[in-house]
Amino acid sequence: QGQLVESGGGLVQAGGSLRLSCAASGRTFSSDSMGWFRQAPGKEREFVAAISWRGRSIRYADSVKGRFTISRDDAKNTVYLQMNSLEPEDTAVYYCAADSQFGRLGVTANTYSYWGQGTQVTVSS
Repeated sequence: QGQLVESGGGLVQAGGSLRLSCAASGRTFSSDSMGWFRQAPGKEREFVAAISWRGRSIRYADSVKGRFTISRDDAKNTVYLQMNSLEPEDTAVYYCAADSQFGRLGVTANTYSYWGQGTQVTVSS
């Protein structure tokens, strides 16, 4: 069984930055596509960013394009989400996810089979 653990969330002012980390353990995730999703109160979980095997393909939601950067370090079994120019609308619980279907880079939650517990990001205006 694989496990994903997010960290790096917190409270930041609008315009600030945070870097989220997702540490993977329990199985090999290096071949998986890895994604970040977020869920704000009263809203559905939404796609933020995803990165394929060896980072060969990357996708972003339009709402974060140009502000967020996803990356992975397979030697450390860790995926990162660098978030810059944060806005109050970015406030949500952020989840890391893994898709073991090789070659797929999904943008919907149902394509991911492993999930972390989430980390809270709060952006104040």
